[in-house]
Amino acid sequence: MKPLRTCLVGLGVLALAAALLLWFLPARWALPWLAPRLHGLQLQQVQGSLWDGRAGAVVAADGRVLGQLQWQLSRRSLLGQSPLQLRLAGAQLSFSGKLRRLADARIAVDDVDARVQLAALDVYTRSPLGQPRGELQLAIAHALLQGGWPVQLQAHALWTEAAVRTLDGNLALGTWQGQAQATSGVIHAQWRDDGHGPLQVVGDLYLSPLGWRLDATLRARQTDPAMRHWLATLGAVAADGSVHVRRSGGLAGGTPASPTH
Repeated sequence: MKPLRTCLVGLGVLALAAALLLWFLPARWALPWLAPRLHGLQLQQVQGSLWDGRAGAVVAADGRVLGQLQWQLSRRSLLGQSPLQLRLAGAQLSFSGKLRRLADARIAVDDVDARVQLAALDVYTRSPLGQPRGELQLAIAHALLQGGWPVQLQAHALWTEAAVRTLDGNLALGTWQGQAQATSGVIHAQWRDDGHGPLQVVGDLYLSPLGWRLDATLRARQTDPAMRHWLATLGAVAADGSVHVRRSGGLAGGTPASPTH
């Protein structure tokens, strides 16, 4: 009995030591486990613990420094819950929000505020219509992700100093605002200008895992030749100077029909 009791005591001490190590696990020790989950991002100058830590630099796969990251992960994740709070602060990109992994493997996202200078996305976007410029502000009150796709969504967006960079220079578009909702995996985004800029715009975009459909109307408020030339690249110009853009892709029949403006 004594050897068995000694063995049990030893196992108990090891279990306690492992629990204490996990409870106070330094964040830098967890980096080898986290790296495959970061999709090419690198965390540098890491301090703090796995549960409450910070990275002095978040580096993208192309070597660009995105900013500084802070996180708080509830220790309740050891019991199957994982409330995670993130805050990224950078010159061209900032983000804050809360994430929770639910029992059915879906992810709940709440209270997200994001800001991005669209020029920072040039390496990821290529458009014959021009590269977007200005600042995009995004607020997500709630989203429910399944397999990375939002099956529920409530979001608002604001595009300030909106512009596109063309071969002839930057073309100002004004200020745009939009909102998006998702139910049953179908996203409906609506946007319009603020009523004062050089371009009048109203549009609807539907997205689903099966396809997408765009329906938008744009019209120049001023007699700007550069604006009119750019609009003509989008479609036929009507007698009132407006251009109606209709596009779709994928199995577009799987998305709801867009309304008529």
